Amino acid sequence: MKMTETLPLTDRSRLRRMHDLGRFDVATIHAILDAQPLCTVAYVRDGKPYLTPTLQWREGDRVYWHGSSASHALRAGKGQDVCMNVTILDGFVLARSGFNHSVNTRSVTLFGIAEVVPEEEKAAHLTAMIEGLWPGRSALLRPMLPQEVKATTILSLPITEGSAKIRSGPPTDEPDDYDLPIWAGVLPASVTLGAPIADPRNKDGADTPDHAKGVARIAGQA
Repeated sequence: MKMTETLPLTDRSRLRRMHDLGRFDVATIHAILDAQPLCTVAYVRDGKPYLTPTLQWREGDRVYWHGSSASHALRAGKGQDVCMNVTILDGFVLARSGFNHSVNTRSVTLFGIAEVVPEEEKAAHLTAMIEGLWPGRSALLRPMLPQEVKATTILSLPITEGSAKIRSGPPTDEPDDYDLPIWAGVLPASVTLGAPIADPRNKDGADTPDHAKGVARIAGQA
């Protein structure tokens, strides 16, 4: 799928309110997915709704997530309709009325059928997950053991139905409220990665790698 393309508008993906905040272009959706690895996946099991927080990563036009092969969440998601959401908090919006307070966020919600990644492809996708988070780290790690790969299930979802929602900027107040002597504005928010804390069981010579040394990037700004 070309980055200039847009996802089709469906009954599930369209925004019921605040339509102007919706985005359907693939470039925006990909950028938000790449900036926030933490997601939630919703599914139905035995007629009851469930929601699982996990990590996601994107490869091309698909998103992936993984877990233990014994996981009820992953077993329930195989071949089922699922919904995935990724949200980045950019700020708290303080208005002149309690009803007009809000948050500045970037989010993506995807819908579709979860597909199981074949056994022979799992190791490559797990390596892609590590490389997506910490480029260069996979080369430093011990090889994956066959039993570890076998005990892991990876599900994927095509990025073919969904939308992004972005809210930014100052509060939107009622016209008369702008005359009130009340402070209003935005308190920016972000997740920062601090200095690395070494495992006390590290062996001598296990120096801090470049991808963890002096980390100062802000999560959500990838």
